[in-house]
Amino acid sequence: MRLTVVRRTALAASAAALALLVTACGGSDDGGGSSDEGKNGDTGSAAPAALSAAELEKAALAQADVKNGKVTKASATDDIAKDKVEAEKAECEALAFAETGVPLGTPAATVKRSWTEGPKKPSGDAATEEAIGAAFDLDKALVTLATYDDGGAETVLADVKKAAGACAGGFAFTAMGEQAKIAKVTEDKAPGGADEAVAMTMTMTGDEGDAFPVKVVVTRKGSTVVTFTVLNLASAGTGKDFPFPAEISDAQLAKLG
Repeated sequence: MRLTVVRRTALAASAAALALLVTACGGSDDGGGSSDEGKNGDTGSAAPAALSAAELEKAALAQADVKNGKVTKASATDDIAKDKVEAEKAECEALAFAETGVPLGTPAATVKRSWTEGPKKPSGDAATEEAIGAAFDLDKALVTLATYDDGGAETVLADVKKAAGACAGGFAFTAMGEQAKIAKVTEDKAPGGADEAVAMTMTMTGDEGDAFPVKVVVTRKGSTVVTFTVLNLASAGTGKDFPFPAEISDAQLAKLG
């Protein structure tokens, strides 16, 4: 089964992606890239102040904010430490951090949430191939919020945009001592609702040549950066592309005002 191969190789280096497979197999419950400016692309002349830790916690995605799926606090597997992630090329560090859900820069406060899509209901008999495929056609997102003082949020977006262009041809990194390889970084259309956004599909590859997409979207709303790292369980096994679940970015960004 290709999911087993994926777990053993590249996903072992991605805390966000690994959590997806653990959940799918009955474990824990719990282009470069494109840059897409917000509605007017004006970041303003004065940098907004960081939110307090309490304000950021209140602004984080909650179960009541979604119509579909389950929201939980991020598990220990998802909460990988910054010093445990290292890009082979320094210019790609921002992308390695974004892919693993590590806040970039020096935030004043951080919060992480996990969202798992609710099961789809296929038409026809529950025992059909379509039904079996639908059971695995689920997205899971790691949502990382980080708030910054002194224009730090703007700097983070600038760094991600620069890295997305410099590392479009791919890059390698280690996380928790495990190696991972991104074959390419391609441009996606950024979701709405942010002052700035960078949207990417990172194609991860395993030791046996398996390749599968991971959606990474980095957004800024005022002084707060929200990173969405998303894997689809079926796509992890088949390698086929999948759409970014904009319902989650819409819900999260709306809470930031």
